Amino acid sequence: MIQRQQSLWLLLSVICGILSFNFPFYTGTRLNEANMMEMAILDGAANFFYILLTGANIILALVTIFLYKDRKLQLRLALVGILTSLGLFIMYIAGMQKFEKGNLALTSLLVLGIIAGFVMAARGIRKDQQLIKSIDKLR
Repeated sequence: MIQRQQSLWLLLSVICGILSFNFPFYTGTRLNEANMMEMAILDGAANFFYILLTGANIILALVTIFLYKDRKLQLRLALVGILTSLGLFIMYIAGMQKFEKGNLALTSLLVLGIIAGFVMAARGIRKDQQLIKSIDKLR
């Protein structure tokens, strides 16, 4: 299970997702309700939707790791994971627009790590499917 390459990529997605709760994606200044500038950070715990999508990515990757016997379902879930992580990335980009000034944090790469983990896992699952099809043809 864990010795398969795609399981390691999914584990990377889980780790990056957990770390994105604690480390910022973007830091800067923005206007608060009283029209005063305040320092703020944008991370996985910034609001309910970030928590929901980040948590969904983590749970989806964990569930996908343990579906190693059903490769078709595992591939579908990896593709859903790609879509949800892209949605999360788009939400981060939209959240950056609310800031007046700021900088991307180096830890913004964690969100890209989630996407990369799902993409590489889907690639590995597809290779496994092709290998099994070729082995079945030889029988």
